[in-house]
Formats: sequence, C-alpha cells, structure tokens
Amino acid sequence: MARELVWTGFMTLDGIVDSPGGVVEGHPQGGWVLSTPFDEEAFSLKGEEIAETSALMFGRRSYKDFAPEWNGSPDHAAYQDIPKIVVSSSLDEADLHEGWGETRILRSTEDVATEKAGDGGTIFIHGSAELARRLGEAGLIDRYHLLLFPVTLGTGKRFLPTSAHDRQDLRLRDSVAYGNGVVKLVYDVVR
Repeated sequence: MARELVWTGFMTLDGIVDSPGGVVEGHPQGGWVLSTPFDEEAFSLKGEEIAETSALMFGRRSYKDFAPEWNGSPDHAAYQDIPKIVVSSSLDEADLHEGWGETRILRSTEDVATEKAGDGGTIFIHGSAELARRLGEAGLIDRYHLLLFPVTLGTGKRFLPTSAHDRQDLRLRDSVAYGNGVVKLVYDVVR
C-alpha cells in the first residue's frame, strides 16, 4: 500500500509561509507565529501528527534550519527517533546533522514518488514550502494540515502557486477555530 504524503505548515491569511519563527529566517516581518497570543490547544495538531508520523521530510533549507534546533530540544523530543528524508540535489551526506536519527537524502521528485509508492506509514513534510508546492503540482501530496494565523504580511514566500497550474480539488476533513484567532484546516486531496 502506498504511503500517504502530508504537508504541514503555518500560513498567514494572505498565504505567506516564510519566517514564522523570527526575522533570522529572512523575512523583515518574521516571527508572526510568535506575535500571535499563545494558545496551547491551537498547536494540538502537532501532537496529532506525531502519532501518525512514520517519517519526516524536508527540503534542504528547512532541514538545515530545523535539524540544529530540533535535535536535542525537549520541545521536539518526539521527533528525535523518527526517520528523516531530505530532498535535495545539492546536499551531501557530510552535511547531515549527526545524532538526529536515521536521515536519508532523495535527489528528485521522481525519487519522492518512488518512496511514496513503497510500504510504510505517513510521511509529513515540515516547512519546506517550495518542496511541498512542487510535490503538490506533481500530484504527490495527499493531505494538507494548515494552521492559519490571523495576520497579513503583504509580501513574502507564498505557499500557493502564483503561476498557472492544474486544478486541484480539496475536501475538508477537519477544522477548528481557536480563541487566539488561529484556524486549523485539514484538507484531503480529491483524486
């Protein structure tokens, strides 16, 4: 049975996905997640995902950002032993972060399709918006987990394609609005 591939990410109302954690990530208005009042319940989706995750997938930039922060972090201990997959045409084995569990490199969208066609559980793509957009356009994403934040930034990296692409219908699986204005949206891709 083929593996399910899920993109999970934080997004502003105007579709911006970059620099949710701070300006160090490159956006002058970075840190928009942290400027939203904290509501633990709004982040319960992350715990739900861990229970379902058999592997984590990242693009090169997200891997290089997350690996040093999450490895050994008490807040991310659940991710420690989950196998990681990095999709990159330029990353070398020597660039992998030691001590963060099994990590493999895939080189192309075709490699991801082969991985997805194999046996195993659900693979969650964290961050990595460009990778997720490319895999979505290739018909490889099965589900989207979004935490939509009540802010607009006007500029930044958008998750949604800005060029012509084939229509992709989605079916709402779950949604919850939280007291801090964050909305959880879980969509299945309709095939």
